[in-house]
Amino acid sequence: MDPLHGITLKAILEKLVDYYGFDTLGELIKIKCFNENPSIKSSLTFLRKTEWARKKVEELYVRSIKKFDAR
Repeated sequence: MDPLHGITLKAILEKLVDYYGFDTLGELIKIKCFNENPSIKSSLTFLRKTEWARKKVEELYVRSIKKFDAR
C-alpha cells in the first residue's frame, strides 16, 4: 500500500512541520525554503516546482509515519 496515496503535498508538509518544526526540517532536508524565512506557502511553491526536493520531503514523510502515530 502506498502511504502517499490520497494525501496532498500540503498535508505532508504540515504534518512534518508540526512534528519537526522548520529548524529541524531544514537540518534534515537542506533546502533554502526551510532555512530562510520558512512558511508553508513559500515551501509549497518551491516543492511544487522542484521534483528532487519534493521527493526528499515525501521520503522523510514515509520514514516518519510511525513517529507521528507514536506521539
